[in-house]
Amino acid sequence: MTTFRALFAALMVVASFGLALAKLPPPPPMDDAAKATAEAKKAKDAADAEAGKQLQTRTEDRVAARYIADQKAKGIIVTPQLGPTAASSGDAAKGPSSKPEKQMAHSPAKK
Repeated sequence: MTTFRALFAALMVVASFGLALAKLPPPPPMDDAAKATAEAKKAKDAADAEAGKQLQTRTEDRVAARYIADQKAKGIIVTPQLGPTAASSGDAAKGPSSKPEKQMAHSPAKK
């Protein structure tokens, strides 16, 4: 009997949730002031994201330089490895492809 009560309660919750959502009115259309505010917020968010990326890059460079200096003091030579974002986006600048080429024997075409 308790399983039936739990199932009935869950059904009632789902039904009331569905009714609550069905009664919500659609959002009003944005006026010019709201559009301008949204655009300003979007531009500010993009600028903040760019500033965050620059801060991350500077921090990573500082940590890498400190690590290299510490290793050099110990007599260990460290060669920095450039990541995939260090190269420019052109394929010619990247050098050899990072994907291994598959060398397969050519099979005759099936008809």
